[in-house]
Amino acid sequence: MGILDIVPAGVLTGENVVKLFNYAKEHKFAIPVINVTSSSTANAVLEAARDIKSPIIIQVSQGGSAYFAGKGLANDKQQASIAGAKAAALHVRAVAPLYGVPVVLHSDHCAEKLLPWFDGMLEADEAYFKEHGEPLFSSHMLDLSEEPKEQNIATCVKYFKRMAPIGIWLEMEIGITGGEEDGVDNTSVENSRLYTQPEDIWDVYRALSEIGPNFSIAAGFGNVHGVYKPGNVKLEPGLLGKHQQYASKQLGGKVEKPLYLVFHGGSGSTKEEIKTAVVNGVVKMNVDTDTQWAYLVGIRDFVQNKSGYLQSQVGNPEGPDKPNKKYYDPRVWVREGEKTLVTRVKEACSDLGNVGHL
Repeated sequence: MGILDIVPAGVLTGENVVKLFNYAKEHKFAIPVINVTSSSTANAVLEAARDIKSPIIIQVSQGGSAYFAGKGLANDKQQASIAGAKAAALHVRAVAPLYGVPVVLHSDHCAEKLLPWFDGMLEADEAYFKEHGEPLFSSHMLDLSEEPKEQNIATCVKYFKRMAPIGIWLEMEIGITGGEEDGVDNTSVENSRLYTQPEDIWDVYRALSEIGPNFSIAAGFGNVHGVYKPGNVKLEPGLLGKHQQYASKQLGGKVEKPLYLVFHGGSGSTKEEIKTAVVNGVVKMNVDTDTQWAYLVGIRDFVQNKSGYLQSQVGNPEGPDKPNKKYYDPRVWVREGEKTLVTRVKEACSDLGNVGHL
């Protein structure tokens, strides 16, 4: 039995998200989460998933959402980020069934200062639910890890009470992810704050499970956004196993791994670190920095290799009267970036064991 025997192709919501993550847990693999900033990058991610017969998670960040709507728009009240997130979601919904793969449609880190963006997406979810019987997005992330634990949990509880009735999965973060992403700078955070304790995870689980079971936890185990030299970041994915053991004990030991865990800052991680995280119950791993680079590589190489054809509209190494439209057409050089992005997404899926599950 494959995944398409239990969930449909296209964007999943509600219990279908649960079925997908449970299937991943049971079969000991995780699903990469790829940030998209345009229809081009979204299509490449879907293409990769189709080629290797795998489910995939597509997400938009606050900055990526604003870019999707257009950098020429004002965003002083998060209006561009809200509009871009909605546009990205509607695009993925329109084309994902054609690729024949199950998709979790997700929004990335939302710090307290970005809550108006979250509110706008949630309003769109509720409006979509009223019309279609399901939310626009599959899931959303709240990242209040910079706030005191009690405030973090209380805010997540408040939003989850609104999300659960319409079938939206909640991802929350406790324990800070280092580095910098989308204007949230944690480069100077005290090292100890990058490692979450089992007791904190249990406090989150206990509070959210009173509302519903459809939530995941991004627990810090030394994670850092961006790419880095091996050895510069000390990841401890074995800590995730301790979180599972602690929560299992509190629940009477009936379920070995009761937590749905998330691996943030996956770019630059070793194969062994990734494997250990998956063994300990990670069902989702974020990959952004590496896929940004991959998208550039294809375009960079094309521009360098075809430089003589890109200096003017007419005239190239083949002759002064030769036209260059077939080289500077965006559908040509942008496609080269899509190809290298497709390759990198396939690699991320392979690292996580997410190949051939449909």
